[in-house]
Amino acid sequence: MKRIFVFTFVTALAICAAQLSEGQANKDAKEANKLARDGAEASKNQEWDKAVDLLRKATALDHKYATNLAAVYQQRAYAAATNQQFQDAINDYGEAIKISPEDARIYEQRAAAEMKLNDMDKALADYSQAIKLKPNEVRYYGYRSYIYEVKGDINNSMADADKVLKLDPKNQEAISRKKRLETLQSMRATPPPPPPKTSPAGAHASPAGAHTSPAGARTPHKP
Repeated sequence: MKRIFVFTFVTALAICAAQLSEGQANKDAKEANKLARDGAEASKNQEWDKAVDLLRKATALDHKYATNLAAVYQQRAYAAATNQQFQDAINDYGEAIKISPEDARIYEQRAAAEMKLNDMDKALADYSQAIKLKPNEVRYYGYRSYIYEVKGDINNSMADADKVLKLDPKNQEAISRKKRLETLQSMRATPPPPPPKTSPAGAHASPAGAHTSPAGARTPHKP
């Protein structure tokens, strides 16, 4: 009888716990939904800080709102970049990437802000990551080719220009860049002319009397 009672009691506790957990989950879901709706409204009004705060809270309660949070980070980043606040934009794009690391567009957007700060190495890394995620996107190769050219890396710039032309044979920007790069390659490949083997006649000869001091020059007379 004791065993039956204990089993019944434990079962009742488990059911109560499940019901409580389900009730809390429903409560969290409702709260998350309200926060997300308020966050979306704040985003419409371009109240970016408020929107980010509300969607952070919504995401903490229900992860399905994470994509909404990533979108608001991107919107706030774009607004910052428009106001020339490029480092703030880079920071927000970084937060968006943490949430959506497979979204190539965010890497492209962050690279654009990094280029504004002349941080070409980071921009190069972001375009390379974007290319890994979307290897057939012509635009990414075009910008990476540009960055390589700015850095003086003619070979890699040429390689990316060729990739652009493989995907888009009539791309005028890539055609122009390739011609320019080929000219630079040709200039670098042409060795400088050798120096003359002999000096011009008399170049090292001293004029007559050039090393002869005037009479009395070494021993000035006292006044």
